[in-house]
Amino acid sequence: MSLAAISEGFRDRRLAAALTERIRENKAGPLRIMEVCGTHTMAIFRHGIRSLLPAEIELISGPGCPVCVTATGDIDLMIALAAKPGVTLATFGDLLRVPGSEGKSLAMARAAGARVEVVYSPADALDMARNTDGLVVFPAIGFETTIPVIAATVLEARSKNVRNFMLLVSHKVVPPALEVLLSDPELAIDGLLCPGHVSAIIGEQAYQPLVAQFHMPCVIAGFEPLDILSAVYMLTRQAGRGQARVENCYGRVVSKEGNPRAREIIYRVFKPCNAWWRGLGEIPGSGLELQEEFRDFDARTRFELPAVFVPEPQGCRCGEILTARIKPPQCPLFNTRCTPTHPVGPCMVSSEGTCAAYSKYGDL
Repeated sequence: MSLAAISEGFRDRRLAAALTERIRENKAGPLRIMEVCGTHTMAIFRHGIRSLLPAEIELISGPGCPVCVTATGDIDLMIALAAKPGVTLATFGDLLRVPGSEGKSLAMARAAGARVEVVYSPADALDMARNTDGLVVFPAIGFETTIPVIAATVLEARSKNVRNFMLLVSHKVVPPALEVLLSDPELAIDGLLCPGHVSAIIGEQAYQPLVAQFHMPCVIAGFEPLDILSAVYMLTRQAGRGQARVENCYGRVVSKEGNPRAREIIYRVFKPCNAWWRGLGEIPGSGLELQEEFRDFDARTRFELPAVFVPEPQGCRCGEILTARIKPPQCPLFNTRCTPTHPVGPCMVSSEGTCAAYSKYGDL
């Protein structure tokens, strides 16, 4: 069967209608379900999932966009590094237009003469380093999904003695952030739509502590309409029965143990550290830094870069949007001063950002 046929199977309208009716029959009462993956956020908007659900089921977006949660101070460091003589910043394209504290972005820095190159993988950045005498710095952002590939690139750089390749590490890991969110009673989260990509690495078992500590229903979902509706059905079923457990409706990709080999590579190269999340502040153990034996690849060490707190751009409420305290239309800058072509905050820049989703699709 072709991939197109498989995809179409997960978009069957009759099955979607049947699932929607079963959700209504659960009569679980008012529920706030948070999706914690930016890809889920976009899929929910793109397919009009909210419009299919009963009014008492509210889907809210969490801090699942790695570009959005990257601290403003880290964006400033990227811009500063790109301006240094002999340095090329090799970055994913979704970081180009994220504004720093002074409203400048990497795209603006490049226009002003800084060496900023767009790459499609860390391997591309490593190849670039092999073919230049200058330093190539790769901003390493992202969650557990992308970290193994970056760790493998560091191992390759060391094995081939490529010493002019470096990382500016701003990695985040998801479970500690979920614990912080669930610890806040004001958010009143009733269930978690758990990320499919991240769960493929960390496995079902990673959510068991959240179930035990917060009695929180957790369902892992894929990204097609029937994946998401199935997960919402499972969450409403748990809520209606007063249950809290981890369920996996993305079994074709996610297993109970996840990917042990990927996690082994991650912690071969990196170790846990505290990290600053936009909207959540500093969360202990939620970030990664290079192990001591790999510090030669660490741009923060090489350039003695300080960890500096930088406030959000004036008027930007991206932090509150990332923690579901407000919706994008409640931000006074939304679609006025802050637009997809002229963004003020990262939630409007990223293809996985909640503001970008609202701007493109409306409240669907």
